[in-house]
Amino acid sequence: MQNKLPHITRRDFSLSLAVLTMNQSTLAQSTLAQTALAANEQALWRELRNGGYVLLIRHADAPGTFDPPGFKLGVCSTQRNLSEEGRTQSRRLGELIRAQNVAIAQVFSSEWCRCIDTATLAFGADKVQTWPAISSPRGGDEKQKLANLAAVRRRISRASLKTNMVLVTHMFNIQDITGLGAAQGEIVVLRAQDEHLLVVGRIVVA
Repeated sequence: MQNKLPHITRRDFSLSLAVLTMNQSTLAQSTLAQTALAANEQALWRELRNGGYVLLIRHADAPGTFDPPGFKLGVCSTQRNLSEEGRTQSRRLGELIRAQNVAIAQVFSSEWCRCIDTATLAFGADKVQTWPAISSPRGGDEKQKLANLAAVRRRISRASLKTNMVLVTHMFNIQDITGLGAAQGEIVVLRAQDEHLLVVGRIVVA
């Protein structure tokens, strides 16, 4: 019997606000909007403390676009890596989650060094497991990409209702799973409901 993959439903309560120009009126509106966003973020943290969510995290700041030609898995010096800011950002990410008393049961990372380092600096090396299904899909076989995506969706849909799970991965995977982009170090929060995956919120770690 063929597994039925969950359908992606987009409910995006964005927690980032960009204001390009302001006069007195727009400044007041912006203040109200920021207050509302802060309230949404606090509500999201309360939900995360209850468990049952998946935190999709794009690796922290890693300058550049793609890996250099001839890069090798397991050889970090051949890859695009975290900057010092990215390493600091990763630590802040973990500190933020701990400060909010959010329990994390499992942490899975892409095999790429920038993801492993993000996960390790945030959650500790003893918690991190690499998972090929959330590794970078760039340049891979299309059939394998689809198989990986199916595996990730299945794991998310079967996540425990009592704990939270973390997947540290790449922008392209986050786009494929949710239909949304993500900044470096951003958290996209999902939960499974019946046969659907719901995006319930986003948190940007500066």
